[in-house]
Amino acid sequence: MKLWRTRPWLTSAFLLACAVTLFFLLRLLVQTVYWQTHQQVPVQPWMTIGYVARSWGLDPRALDAKAGLPLPEVKGHPQPLSEIARDRGVPVADIITEVEAAVAALRSERGE
Repeated sequence: MKLWRTRPWLTSAFLLACAVTLFFLLRLLVQTVYWQTHQQVPVQPWMTIGYVARSWGLDPRALDAKAGLPLPEVKGHPQPLSEIARDRGVPVADIITEVEAAVAALRSERGE
């Protein structure tokens, strides 16, 4: 308490720095645990190409190109596969098949 009374600004800055550090540490831990348990999950309609690529350890741009899908910049946000299928007027299963084939091709190119 003596430090608080003598240097309130410095003590406040230190506590704020500790809180920010704790926030980012917890965020890192949550993301690490999440992605460790979500590796190579089957492709679902709600997923974006970025999610699929991260799950399979691939480059999202390469996956977009290989599957022939639009880049996120086309609509200004990443599109789920169901939205891409709706825009093309095809069943989402067709898009999922294309993405799965692209994942397999990229993995075989890497020698996996």
